Amino acid sequence: MNYLWSMLILLLVALPAMGQQTPVLKTELEQTDAIPGTPLSLRLTVLVPTYLPSPPEWPGLEAPNLMVRLPERSTNPTSERVDGDTWAGITRHYRLYPMVAGDFVLPPQTVRVTYADSENGDRRQVDLSTDPLRFRGVVPAGTQSLDPFLAAESLELEQSREGGDDPMKPGDSLSWTVVAKVTGTSPMFLPSLLPELEFPGVAVYPDEPVVSETSDRGTMAGTRTESVTFVAQGGGEYDVPSVSLDWYNLTTGNVETASVEGFAFDVDGPPAPARAEVNWRSVVVVAMLLLLCLLAGFWIVRRWGGAVRHRWETARARRRDSETHAYRDVKKTIARRDNARLYAALDVWAARTPGHDPRHNPELRKALLKLGEARYGGRGEANTDRVWRDLERAVAGARIAGRKEASAKQALPPLNPQSHIDTAP
Repeated sequence: MNYLWSMLILLLVALPAMGQQTPVLKTELEQTDAIPGTPLSLRLTVLVPTYLPSPPEWPGLEAPNLMVRLPERSTNPTSERVDGDTWAGITRHYRLYPMVAGDFVLPPQTVRVTYADSENGDRRQVDLSTDPLRFRGVVPAGTQSLDPFLAAESLELEQSREGGDDPMKPGDSLSWTVVAKVTGTSPMFLPSLLPELEFPGVAVYPDEPVVSETSDRGTMAGTRTESVTFVAQGGGEYDVPSVSLDWYNLTTGNVETASVEGFAFDVDGPPAPARAEVNWRSVVVVAMLLLLCLLAGFWIVRRWGGAVRHRWETARARRRDSETHAYRDVKKTIARRDNARLYAALDVWAARTPGHDPRHNPELRKALLKLGEARYGGRGEANTDRVWRDLERAVAGARIAGRKEASAKQALPPLNPQSHIDTAP
């Protein structure tokens, strides 16, 4: 009896959950092998029992050596029959381009779906995941020698030149441009076109490549443009090599070659001076000497650096505690017209001054009294500034008077000289 009651309770609890329908994510990968540079078609479809109040949050499918593109109208509405009911949905179409040969594994991808609850219409959100996506990039037989591998429906190379038709002179320039036009793959797969060029007597200035990509009904195409400018610096005859590119024709299944012919140009004038050869032995010797000096300096710092630093800090503290330093601080305080700090600076200076207290100097006391009268007596800013200048002269005079007094005391004979009495033998 208890068993029957338990089963009845479980059934009552499960009925609402059985009525609740959750969204579905479908994954369609039409093929699992592709020639590098050609696409694989991947479709992700989200189905819900009600409707989608907002678009799903689709994954980016980023991975090394994989180019992902969304074709025109990549996202479209759809509907399917699920358990006898019509479910609404949306499909996202991806094109995956393996860039190299080899195996690719994309980890489970998450699609965040917002849908309306089938019972009360409330907005609900759920994360749906795909299974790992596995596919390969495969090169056709007989194309293993292509480096880099490039597959396309068509490929052409064109070149153009500006200047250099007549013999050039030092300072003249020649611009050379090579354009690769490709159909059936993205121009992102095209390698560098122009070789690295170096001519004695000619400066070479390559420009950054320009890549332009287009798509026509799902077929990728585009161009890659590379340019270089030659500036003549010295006389001579110069040959620019031809440019060629081997590629695999997806239409015919053959390896073909696209190329443009090289050309020559002349520069009238004296030959450019030869570059001085670098004496690498001397460079190595100098580098070793510098390294030894650095090591010796490091050892000296480790060995005697502490003692030197201690002596320097001691000397610095002695200077900071000297009468000279205190006097300079008083002078700076007066120059800044810092009345709040003036008396503290005078106290420090007086404490470090040998002999009589300079604050008792009549001129200095008189200047301090005038400063107080000017500050609190309301005599005006111009008068106050003049009093500060008088105070600066009084401080200097007090220091000079104190030093003269200290020197005079040192020069005076003892107050009670010892008497010397000569006695006859």
